[in-house]
Amino acid sequence: MAVNLKNNEVGVFAVGGLEEIGKNMYGVQFQDEIVLLDCGVLFPEDDLLGIDYVINDFQYIIENQHKVKALVISHGHEDHIGGIPFLLQQLNVPIYADPLAAALIRNKLQERGLLRDAQITEYKEDTEINFRKLKVSFYRTTHSIPEAYGIVINSPVGNIVFTGDYKFDFTPVGEPANLHKMARIGEEGVLLLMGDSTNAEIPNFTMSERIVGQSIHSIIKSVQGRVIFATFASNVSRLQQVVEAAVETDRKIAVFGRSMENAFKNGRELGYIDDKGLDVIIESKDINRYPTEKLIILCTGSQGEPMAALSRISNGTHRQIQIQPNDTVIFSSSPIPGNTVSVNRVINSLIEAGAEVIHGKLNNIHTSGHGSQQEQLLMMRLMKPKYFMPVHGEYRMLSIQAKLAQLTGIPAENCFVQKNGDMLALTANSARRAGHFPAQAVYVDGSGIGDVGNIVLRDRKNLSENGLVIVTATIDYKNKQLISGPDIMSRGFIYMRESVDLINDMQQTLRSAINRGLNENGNRINERMMRDIIFDTIKPFLYDRTERSPMILPVLLDVNKGVRKRQVKK
Repeated sequence: MAVNLKNNEVGVFAVGGLEEIGKNMYGVQFQDEIVLLDCGVLFPEDDLLGIDYVINDFQYIIENQHKVKALVISHGHEDHIGGIPFLLQQLNVPIYADPLAAALIRNKLQERGLLRDAQITEYKEDTEINFRKLKVSFYRTTHSIPEAYGIVINSPVGNIVFTGDYKFDFTPVGEPANLHKMARIGEEGVLLLMGDSTNAEIPNFTMSERIVGQSIHSIIKSVQGRVIFATFASNVSRLQQVVEAAVETDRKIAVFGRSMENAFKNGRELGYIDDKGLDVIIESKDINRYPTEKLIILCTGSQGEPMAALSRISNGTHRQIQIQPNDTVIFSSSPIPGNTVSVNRVINSLIEAGAEVIHGKLNNIHTSGHGSQQEQLLMMRLMKPKYFMPVHGEYRMLSIQAKLAQLTGIPAENCFVQKNGDMLALTANSARRAGHFPAQAVYVDGSGIGDVGNIVLRDRKNLSENGLVIVTATIDYKNKQLISGPDIMSRGFIYMRESVDLINDMQQTLRSAINRGLNENGNRINERMMRDIIFDTIKPFLYDRTERSPMILPVLLDVNKGVRKRQVKK
């Protein structure tokens, strides 16, 4: 279904971020102007074998690039900025971001050699960005990273408000949310509210970051040995709390992990981390010069990332740090959906190595940056929108928040639970679904962007579960003779040394089938037919003997023509 947007309508759409946690990217379109909101990644779950990132399909944006005026960033988390390098490889769009998010974006682009041509403009809360038909302004919110903003897009038919990620923390670490400006925006009139639905299933209010800080201080004060503290590098406020706890307990902090080092650098430059004159940060190479009870090791890896510092510490492969008796590891985070298994694996390894591990909300050492039901209701009451579109969440979260909106008086027919690629068309007095554009997930691995499709993932899954069998044979098709082979190799299917009988039986069965095929098909026999004979023979044979179906790779050599092309089948 194509997009059908009328000239007097404002279109609102999601390229990513609906029915998922990640890939956040939304857009507002009026005639020949499009303003994009955020451009994030989604971290792959365990079944996406070999995939590093999941990003958005930018095809609709590229097809309409002459209309794209700006990419406006609400805050600096990966699920809102991680896709920017991939977008800029295809489209050089002007970027507007708060100072912290801008610094994080520059780091990403520098690593990929894209910074020189990037157009990055920093904004503050009172900044206004004016285009010919659309205008962008901001209001400050509270989140788990400093400088998080809601975004207001003023259009000819009314104001569209994107909440970004937010919660109402009345005792925040850092600047409080600008409730007065939110209320003023609501009084001026909001046509559509696009609301963060992440915690729509959770009643009441989200715990304050201030309580987390108190818990961190208390736990570190009670620990007798070394503290290994893992958290999101982007949670700069949490890093400042660790600095304060170190000062209070007379400990030194050593920072490990590139993203954590960058976060400290950016946090210091922007004033969110204040360690001047405190003499609390030491070089990582100097940790052995201090007694263990005087150390805090601050590191990446709270999500169980295999190459992060904490994962390498847990499995004993870190060059400088090994788990010691009396070590206490603090996970000041909660697993991102899809990372639970990896996090549990690291925790188990740490405990097995002898560390005490503190994690979870029971210890009040982490709190969500997203508002729960009462905060979502408060946002709706402040904004008083005519229409409502939940964003940033899986389907059940979007659906629940749409029902919450109805409790505040927004009619059910004015609440739109959309899918990525759906176009919502608005006028001052109407809203309708106006078609759809393709918005599929794009997989990124080491080989490139977008060249990993469902068939490749299916093959990877089959290889991981069942392995590969390679059959090599040299054949003289002209004289109808099997010259050598068939030889068998296994990768991930069986252990060859312990499966001699199976391999011998397989060879004998294949040899009989090949000879029979050569004799029965006369001059018609060719490589394609021989491959089919091998597939049809070995597949039922192996399933009958092992109840497994490995991938089969025949490598056939014709003595008259040399090596022929190979084909794989399952």
